[in-house]
This record gives sequence, structure tokens and C-alpha cells, in this order.
Amino acid sequence: MVFTRLGDGTMIEAEISEIRADLEAGTQDAAARAEIAPLSADDLARLCDIVCRPGKVVGVEKGNEIIMTGDSPSIGSVPRGFPVNRIQMLQTYERVCGMDTAEAGFIDYSYKAIKTVASEERSWVEQASHILTIPLFYGAMPDLGRYSRPDGPVPNWAELLPQGKIAQARAAQEEAIELCVEDLVYVASEMYEGGAQGIDFDTSGAAGDADFYAALKATEILKKKYPEMCIEMGMAGEFVLGMHSELRYDGVRLAGLYPHDQVKLAQKAGVTIFGPVVNNVCNKSFSYNLARAVTFCKACADASGIPVHPNVGLGVGGVTTVEVLPVDVVSRVSVAMAEVAKADGL
Repeated sequence: MVFTRLGDGTMIEAEISEIRADLEAGTQDAAARAEIAPLSADDLARLCDIVCRPGKVVGVEKGNEIIMTGDSPSIGSVPRGFPVNRIQMLQTYERVCGMDTAEAGFIDYSYKAIKTVASEERSWVEQASHILTIPLFYGAMPDLGRYSRPDGPVPNWAELLPQGKIAQARAAQEEAIELCVEDLVYVASEMYEGGAQGIDFDTSGAAGDADFYAALKATEILKKKYPEMCIEMGMAGEFVLGMHSELRYDGVRLAGLYPHDQVKLAQKAGVTIFGPVVNNVCNKSFSYNLARAVTFCKACADASGIPVHPNVGLGVGGVTTVEVLPVDVVSRVSVAMAEVAKADGL
């Protein structure tokens, strides 16, 4: 029997034959959904070995190390109870945790909210950039939903759609896109000119295809304005929700795209690093979720001409949906992404 977990973090024991069956089921599910190739027999055998290793913490073979980018560590001190300021938290990530990059962020993790305090944010980002040695990103969510009522000026398409007002809902999203792109470009410009080495459009597509479109258009504008700017785009889900359903970028319909197609558009827009997301299935095993995630991310990496850093946080990328992430899960996901999915980073 092998110690493993369910997708919700519950500890279980499973026979090796059960683990193999779950790995096969997971890769077949991903392949069928995205119309991509399932993992090979060799890849599945490698995953089975990773899952079944006896150690609590596992690691990659020498030479297979990859770098890490992270989202919003500077605001992580609040929920984690550390009485330190944001710059000190970034220093902790650099000098204690040994992170490869750091990301500054605001407690209200939305570019719309940050626009109102952009000058203050730029000031401390500039200070942090002088103190840190590792590259410093500034990140937040495009958060298109914030532009709808009651939080924003645009009619709420989530209310219009159930009423059958499709045209009005689409028009509202298109209006929100213009406002969102303006804010993304403004805030990103402020932070980049203030010393941030990169910008993170995190959880892109959270409000559907219009949200993804806004992030792509903002990237396009920023790369023309600052050709050397590093832009990381992390997605919100494994496929793009069609809340608008008719939006196209570079002639490609955005609704329903899976990671291997998302990354192609991100690359065309000018994204430097792409972060695919694969959602977790809580009532399935860790093995099932791991195989699904690796299948999606391997296809994404194969299709990409830019670095791919899969999201491997709470509830995504094969990581269990539990607040305190088990190290046995996180380390196995990391090895699988590096050695089987062939990711460039995490």
C-alpha cells in the first residue's frame, strides 16, 4: 500500500494498481477535453514512480532544477501572521526562502483598486527594487468583474445574462474591457518605470473571455511601449469561460480555449512567461489530478515558444485543495512538472 491523498487533501492508502489506473484515467480525461495527446506509457510510469516514492519530500534529479516565480508574496505576511512590512517580506522570500524572483502587490489584489494608490505603490516598489537582488515583479488581477455594478460603472452582465439580455451583456463586457485595459496599462507603466523588472497579470480570464481579452490587449500595448518589459500572464482556469462567447484575438475565438491554445495567443500578444492553470477535482485522487495537470501542461509547453510556468498553488496544477498545502503533494507536483511536463519554471 502507498500513502497518498485525495484532491481535497484527505490522507488515504492505495494499491499501486489503483494509482496506475487513476493516472491513466486522469490523462485520458485531459486528452479528451482539450483534444490533445495523452501521456505516453513512459510518462505514466515516471509519474507512478514519483507518486509512490517512500519519502515525504521528493526532489528532481540533478540538472532538472527549474526556477520559481510567485504571486503576491509581499501581501502574504498579513494572513500568515508575520509582523513585518512588505519590503521585509520580500527580503524574507529572497534571503530565507531562497526564491528566484519576488512579487510586490497590494492587499486589494486588483489593478482597478491599485490605480487609486498607484503613486504610493510606485514609491515602495522603487525602494524594494534597490534592496532586492532577485528580479522584482509587480502583480495583480485584471479583475474585469470589478467594472460591473455595483462596484463599477458598467451594467452587470452576470445579471443581464439570466434575463436573456445577451446583446446588452456583451456590450457591457466590451465597455468594461476598455476601462480595464486603460487601468492595466497605467498601473503597469507606473510600476515598471518605478523599478519593477516585470509585471504579472495574475488570474487572467477569471471573468471569462472578456477578462482574458483585456489582459492580451494590455500586454500588446505595453510591449509596444516598453519592448524589454517582462510580462507574466497567469491564467484563472484550464479553459476560458465564454461569458461573451464571440470575442476573438488575432482571429481566434477565445471562449473554450485550453492551455495549449491560450499560450499561442499570449505569445502573439507579447507575454514573456505564461502560467497555465489546471483545476483540481476534489473527490478524485491526487494521482488522477496530477496526471490531468501534467497532460495539459506538457501540451502547453510543447506548443509554446516562451517559458511556461504552471500554476501549482492551492487547488490547481495537481495540488490539493486544502489551505495548508501538504509538502508531500507540493514536492511531487514540482518534480512531475519539471521532469515529465518539461515546464520551464513554476
